Amino acid sequence: MSASVLFVCKKNGGKSQMAAALMRQHAGDAITVYSAGTAPSDKLSALAEEAIIEVGASMEGEYPKPIDPEILRSVDRVIVLGDEAKVAPVDGMAGVIETWTFADQDASDIGGGDRTRAIRDQITDKVRQLAGELGFSAA
Repeated sequence: MSASVLFVCKKNGGKSQMAAALMRQHAGDAITVYSAGTAPSDKLSALAEEAIIEVGASMEGEYPKPIDPEILRSVDRVIVLGDEAKVAPVDGMAGVIETWTFADQDASDIGGGDRTRAIRDQITDKVRQLAGELGFSAA
């Protein structure tokens, strides 16, 4: 059975979608990947999609969605991206909840695509580390 992870942010249009796309790119089918939002937006962030395409990953076919309680209960790890979303543990959870914060996340001197790329690069490093913790090793 493969390891599994749920990436969560508030809107599920940017950070959690980028993390999911990067994990799928890095680990393929070795890790089952889900993403969700605590207050899902109505569309994906164009800046996030652009930043993901730049590194050869894809968010194609994805859309913002709420947390599925069954997925929350069953995954090995729940990763909350940023400090806007809060996820409370539920009875019978298999995994643990971890929060990833980002340098300059709210810095006003970095904007738009540059800010999104900086967050993407931080997520990339954390995704690679997480993949290793979940038993995936890149060749």
